[in-house]
Amino acid sequence: MTALSAYRTDATLHLAARYAIFVVLILVYGLAILVSEAFLQPSYLFNVMRQVAPIGIAAIGVTFVMIVGGVDLSIGAVISLTSVLCAVQMNGDAGNLPLAVIVACAAGILIGTLNGLACAFTRVSPFILTLGTGIAVLGLTQIYSGGTARGIVSPGFREFFNYRIFGTVPVLALAFLGLAAVGLILQKTTLFGRRLYLIGSNRSAARLSGLPVARTIVLAYALSGFFGALAGIALLARSGVSNTLSGQGLEFQVLAAIVLGGTTFEGGRGGIAGTVAGVLVLVIAFNLVNISGLPYHMQLVVMGVIIILASAVHGGLNARAV
Repeated sequence: MTALSAYRTDATLHLAARYAIFVVLILVYGLAILVSEAFLQPSYLFNVMRQVAPIGIAAIGVTFVMIVGGVDLSIGAVISLTSVLCAVQMNGDAGNLPLAVIVACAAGILIGTLNGLACAFTRVSPFILTLGTGIAVLGLTQIYSGGTARGIVSPGFREFFNYRIFGTVPVLALAFLGLAAVGLILQKTTLFGRRLYLIGSNRSAARLSGLPVARTIVLAYALSGFFGALAGIALLARSGVSNTLSGQGLEFQVLAAIVLGGTTFEGGRGGIAGTVAGVLVLVIAFNLVNISGLPYHMQLVVMGVIIILASAVHGGLNARAV
């Protein structure tokens, strides 16, 4: 009976660790309801999802990179560049919209692919490499734009993504959820998704087993660049104005959401569902301190504390499950 009880306890802890971020999300959401009844209104909740869509979309792509054991600190710069590229290519003409989206996505994929090639075929730390890429891309964005806002969004572009279906659900929020579903399908049902975990858990063993390690790493980074470009387009749709620094600092929010969601820097763990939950924890925390009416800098302090506490709860559950 003792052995059976120990087995049940161990199984419970592993289950709790696996779904820790969802426990944290429920706790944070419960606190939000106590602070403001606005969190019970569907229109407000969907507006929150619209608000966080660019970060959430970017986080989906970076999750693939972190599962495989890498990191992408260039994602903020990619968001800035693709947002500017998209606005410039549109130039206020609806007929230019398809070309603008293609150019922005191509730029994101190119940057991601270059990151992946460097990470796969050199011994450079992904942290240092993608940090350098981000700085270089930020410089290119400034050169391309002249340091000022450029481009005019096409008529109807912003209106479409901010349109509320049934007067409640913004298209941009649905786009985020749809892309999250695509990411989940890639992770759960494809050979690529299974390889990510195998390579992230033990790259040397994966290579000896004959898995295409380099190709998988390059593809993961290319996807990160692609989702980063989509995040740049989403950010442009949300604001309606291109900004050369619009993505600056977003990489830290992206990484915070991913790590909160259970995807580790060591690789081989985590997933898209946890990342989405982590994104929601962050945005609810931000809205909580915003509703409280605290000064902006104090909001940052409180939100940071919430992130630390949420991470502690999540990490504690994982530690007990080991």
